[in-house]
Amino acid sequence: MTQYVYGKNVVHQLLKEQKRIYEVIVSEGLKDRELIKALKQRHLTIRSMPRKQMDRLLKTEHHQGIAACIDDYKTYSLEELLETIPEGKTPFLIMLDNLEDPHNLGAILRTCDAVGADGVILAKNRSVSLNPTVAKVSTGAIDTVKVAVVNNLSQTLVRLKEKGFWAVGADLERSIDYREADFTVPLVLVVGSEGFGIRPLVRKNCDYCVRLPMVGTITSLNASVACGILLYEVFNQRDHR
Repeated sequence: MTQYVYGKNVVHQLLKEQKRIYEVIVSEGLKDRELIKALKQRHLTIRSMPRKQMDRLLKTEHHQGIAACIDDYKTYSLEELLETIPEGKTPFLIMLDNLEDPHNLGAILRTCDAVGADGVILAKNRSVSLNPTVAKVSTGAIDTVKVAVVNNLSQTLVRLKEKGFWAVGADLERSIDYREADFTVPLVLVVGSEGFGIRPLVRKNCDYCVRLPMVGTITSLNASVACGILLYEVFNQRDHR
């Protein structure tokens, strides 16, 4: 199966990583000479198209005048993901419980790449998939951060804990300040959906939960913002200087 992904950063990353590209569509009058030159150097099939026609094909106006037809993004099983973690490295995984907004997933993948996380775990059902919007927002991290898709998040937490992982959820209720947690252990960080947080059964299988202190009138943060703060606390505690 193939799909169209769009955006200049996405296409640049595809070219950088020598990904197989079946076709490139550019809007008529695209003025990015360097990008056009790079495409021609790869001897790729380039098709020019009116902007409005591209909008209809891609179902968005935010494609920056360029799109590429590629294979669907690869996902992994839990076992395959674990096998890719370098020997001797303290594992760090992120589990997203029913995250539905592709912009949030793209932003989280981008931060995961920045801090060197080993991968992201999504549920097969009722969760955002690796789609063109995720690719564009991630600015290439969709290709560098491995994503495992599993049938049951709660059972996956049980399996990870059997392998020595600590499961830490992000939740306001019955939780400790995130700065008091020990993130230097093998870790799976669980972040909930935008509107409902972590589901009860998933939370039940967490060893404990952490919260971000807030002193304003707003009682919650965007999922990708909250996740980003926690990811950098893990990065800070593991001392990557």
